[in-house]
Amino acid sequence: MPESMPDSMPGAMPGAMGAVDEDRMMEFLMRVITDAGAAASGLCTSLGDRLGLYTAMAEAGGTVSAAELAERTGMIERYVAEWLAVQVAGEYVTYDPESGRYTLPPEHAAVLADPTAPTYAAGFFTMLQAMFGSEEMLMEAFRTGEGVGWEQHSPALFSGAAKFFRPGYTASLVGEWLPAMNGTEQKLRSGAEVADVGCGYGYSTMLMAQAYPNSHFHGFDFHAPSIDAARRIATEQGLGDRVSFDVASAQDFPGDGYDLVTFFDCLHDMGDPGAALHHAADSLADGGACMIVEPNASEDVRANANPVGRAITAASVAICLPSALAQHGPKALGNHAGEQTMRSIADDAGLHHWRLAAETPVNRVYAASR
Repeated sequence: MPESMPDSMPGAMPGAMGAVDEDRMMEFLMRVITDAGAAASGLCTSLGDRLGLYTAMAEAGGTVSAAELAERTGMIERYVAEWLAVQVAGEYVTYDPESGRYTLPPEHAAVLADPTAPTYAAGFFTMLQAMFGSEEMLMEAFRTGEGVGWEQHSPALFSGAAKFFRPGYTASLVGEWLPAMNGTEQKLRSGAEVADVGCGYGYSTMLMAQAYPNSHFHGFDFHAPSIDAARRIATEQGLGDRVSFDVASAQDFPGDGYDLVTFFDCLHDMGDPGAALHHAADSLADGGACMIVEPNASEDVRANANPVGRAITAASVAICLPSALAQHGPKALGNHAGEQTMRSIADDAGLHHWRLAAETPVNRVYAASR
């Protein structure tokens, strides 16, 4: 050991950093190592989702050998066995050494293997591809104050976001959120005009269209590839008679007389959310309303010290704040600006009536009107 190296880490701490409680330090070190392991194994979670490994396990009744899983998925057994070892280490999967078989519990399958389940969360790991891939751009943004636009990320961000948010919207949008918008659901049943701003792949738009066949739904997004995907999905679902998708920004989307204008998890990504809400307010029919769906995170950073808050605020650093800054608008909110900030922006935009309509662990849903 070189003479300049200390004999023990704790002995090196006092001085530059003050007295150190060794037990607390080691406890925190293990937490960081746990986080590092979770980050590294996230790649394997994404692979398991994209390669259909979790789904194949669930379809096999939850219990398989490495050879059986490889045969079911057409993968190479040696890679599958190594992937299963990671799943056991992370306690996503259990292993019986006597039978040599691996089990994906049904509770875990509901989170990782069933895209139709409201608990399905694998889409976030697809988004992580884009988030980690943007690190160099983010380093430059930290130094310059410039942004990183959504369109600068890899396609995984767009497909991953659609995949991640779709289960929550499927579970709550029609059954809970729209009924909580006073009077809106009745208009939708009778026949209403709806603008879905920042629609992405259009899953939110199409969920509403499926539930309310007498209404017409117009999805708008600035990202042409996402609009192309939305049009394709709408055609596959046979919704072309009551759904349309067009490339447009939140500040200039066409049309007026809308009974409902929706913003699903996108308003905070905009460089000028006030202009977006002002345009929405101007486009509303008499008695129309805006539904603003935002992440369930707090402006008080201490209140976000929980798993959901941690994921949301991390996404803000990688995606939401840089996106807003890239637009060079008057505000860059991030995704945890809080209700009071959002309400004030809406009021300045002409939406003077505001209330919290619904809430889930991931989202808060606000109703705003003139």
